[in-house]
Amino acid sequence: MASKKTNPLLAALIADLKKAGREAPIWRDVADMLDAPVSRRIEFNIGRLALLNEGEVAVVAGKILGGGELGKKVTVGAYVFSAAAREKIEKAGGKCLTLPEMVRQYPKGTGVRMVK
Repeated sequence: MASKKTNPLLAALIADLKKAGREAPIWRDVADMLDAPVSRRIEFNIGRLALLNEGEVAVVAGKILGGGELGKKVTVGAYVFSAAAREKIEKAGGKCLTLPEMVRQYPKGTGVRMVK
């Protein structure tokens, strides 16, 4: 089923994630969450990323905001990062990846944890 999103970039991203979801269910789950109504889209403060282990790889199907502190080196993929969140993650030694970059680096989803 095609996405009903009016943003063509988001609709293309959802289609690409669903295609990648044939190989790894995590990408299909991310696509389904992005295809949900905007009111249900995740906004996630980086303070919650402190619950991850050092070196862990996580994906968020939404926006990561800069609230809180992060003292661990983690790799995070998300639909959107606020400038403050990107700065704090990189300052802690972590990496910020777009969802297409996440799919390219982890096509099978192995070792990627979805956080909500």
